[in-house]
Amino acid sequence: MRRVEAGVVRPGWEAEIESSGLVYNRTTTPGGDVRSYWREGPYYDFTSDEVARLEGWVSQLFEMCVAAGDHVVENDLFDRMGIPLIARSGIRATWEGEPPSVYGRFDLRYDGSGPPKLLEFNADTPTGLVEAAVAQWNWHLFTGQGRDQWNALHEKLVAAWQRNLTRWERRTGVRPRVHMAWSTSDASGEDRMTVAYLMDTVVQAGYEAVEVVVEDIALDSGDGRFYDPAGRHLDVVFKLYPWEWLVDDEFGAAVLADAARPGGTTWVEPVYKMLWSTKALLPVLWRLFGGDPVLSQLLLPAYFADEMPSSWRDYVRKPLWGREGANVEIVRDGRVVTSLPGRYGTEGFVVQEFAPLPDFAGVDGPHHPVLGAWVVDGEPAGLGIRESDGLITDNLSFFVPHTVDAR
Repeated sequence: MRRVEAGVVRPGWEAEIESSGLVYNRTTTPGGDVRSYWREGPYYDFTSDEVARLEGWVSQLFEMCVAAGDHVVENDLFDRMGIPLIARSGIRATWEGEPPSVYGRFDLRYDGSGPPKLLEFNADTPTGLVEAAVAQWNWHLFTGQGRDQWNALHEKLVAAWQRNLTRWERRTGVRPRVHMAWSTSDASGEDRMTVAYLMDTVVQAGYEAVEVVVEDIALDSGDGRFYDPAGRHLDVVFKLYPWEWLVDDEFGAAVLADAARPGGTTWVEPVYKMLWSTKALLPVLWRLFGGDPVLSQLLLPAYFADEMPSSWRDYVRKPLWGREGANVEIVRDGRVVTSLPGRYGTEGFVVQEFAPLPDFAGVDGPHHPVLGAWVVDGEPAGLGIRESDGLITDNLSFFVPHTVDAR
């Protein structure tokens, strides 16, 4: 793994990435400056052997998460996980029933030597898909940088929709219309473009896709079912709206009740993803696999905050449901040295051993990458890399494309 500082810069590259769907490229900093989220020129290069090993490690991590989910459900650890009571029966039902589930993203610390370390699992509403599946692939084709790219995202997404929706159709006897929902709470355009891209994969899978805004979904008080503004029943809904928000909404109880009965709406991702999208997954994984000499290499020691070893002086404190680095604190020698503000934390915290992100320093300063390893239908599918100037990857990070060479 290496960072190439000065690759090919495409003429008109900003218009090109916007035409690929990355309309949220321009990022305003707290100081009022506007900068590009996409980095044109530099890229990360991997060997094909490295990618093969990463694929194997990602597959192993997914299997470990399945085992962790089994452990939580079988031992009724929902309280410890901070999962609301209202969601638990739905989690149990979907965990056993395996309704449609399409994608997720592991965030990994990796420097090219040894196994990666899991930082978190974005299992419910991961974004970064447009830039990973489309923008960087177009960059690769245009520039000719590298011989390949770890990027089977599009093909695997189409196949995942085909498999999951065909299975749903056979089970119900109904050919589903798939509503693709995003929330107006996101003003950047990222959620809408993510949904637009996924709509294309649904259509290529052979099914009808309809865009809908979450706030426009209506509950019929008569039959307790959900409909779009045109009065069409919601068969299957892909929602770019996290479950921890949905179950806390006014209609959260109705969503769960309707989903549990025959003919109710099926939500993608399913509610069992709450088992994985919470940072409480990290101490559960460590409890299960921390003593395994092989599998523990994929993890950083992690504990619930109230179970942290008294000897720990260097660690990262993370809120259970935090996003984009909000309310994350890095503690060195017992004191907070780096933190980001946010609105999370009342739900509780976990602590994870501090393992500084590697620094691929360049002429413009430090570059700390986090590898976003995508899984589609439970299988490794591709890679997207965000890098930041500091040690916490937040909403001011940059997306950097990658290549794979055959050496």
